[in-house]
Amino acid sequence: MNVADAMTPRADLVTVSLPGSREDVLTYLQEYRFSSVPVVKGEGDEEVYRGLVSRDDLIDEPDEDQLALLMREVPTVTPDTNLRDAAQVMLGGSRRVPVLEDHDSDTLAGIVTVTDIVRAIAREEVDADADCDAVAGTEVNTVYTATPLTVAERQLFFANVPYAVALDDDGEMAGVLTEVDVLDVARVVEGEDDTGDSIADQDDDWKWEGIKAVGSSYVPTRNVEIPIQPVEEFMTADVVTVSRRRSVTEAAQAMITDDIEQIPLLAGGELVGVVRDVNLLEAL
Repeated sequence: MNVADAMTPRADLVTVSLPGSREDVLTYLQEYRFSSVPVVKGEGDEEVYRGLVSRDDLIDEPDEDQLALLMREVPTVTPDTNLRDAAQVMLGGSRRVPVLEDHDSDTLAGIVTVTDIVRAIAREEVDADADCDAVAGTEVNTVYTATPLTVAERQLFFANVPYAVALDDDGEMAGVLTEVDVLDVARVVEGEDDTGDSIADQDDDWKWEGIKAVGSSYVPTRNVEIPIQPVEEFMTADVVTVSRRRSVTEAAQAMITDDIEQIPLLAGGELVGVVRDVNLLEAL
């Protein structure tokens, strides 16, 4: 199976254009909840691909407004690249990979994502002959169910992962909190407006200032108001899980069906790891 069979084609792809600004990227990320956006120059037959701007670029350059200075070069593939080879590129740290018409071209043909490959695995369009135990990560990010959501958000940010398994008073898994859960209840406070009592005071170290949740991570904005209620009020309590011997294909099917990016791995009823969507690519 090739990239062309799984990618989002250019006709269905949203891009930002040069010259452009930081606000153009923010608008894209907030509306579509993606982690990055392709940058192009020109229109129609004159359009050429110029690079990619990600949430990390915005965080690393908080004072830079020019799109040309924010964008960067990233690995690319072509429509005839084998999907397994594209998966290897993603395992290097790129969840979204631009697709160019050919290796010497600057014409954008589309984009391929981790979710595209997981969907192909779920449909058994590519072979993924492995059990979940072989690809699961054994380091699990956790949070206490009674932790205020404001603090839990900081824990997700500093751990640099999009989820936390919520543990109850007995240390047992009670649910899963994701960055999307935080985004769903967060409210942007523009300008100098009072952010209210639902987030930390101005002098608190863990105040979420200059950061906004978008999709599976964060981008700078101004202030964001987050409810201070405990994690247990926002987490998903009905958790989808897998066992060591469940196949990678079955895990992919569960991710696509339930629209999730990680599944706790249980052995004998005990939490022993987490299978993330990117882990499934290791089975190709």
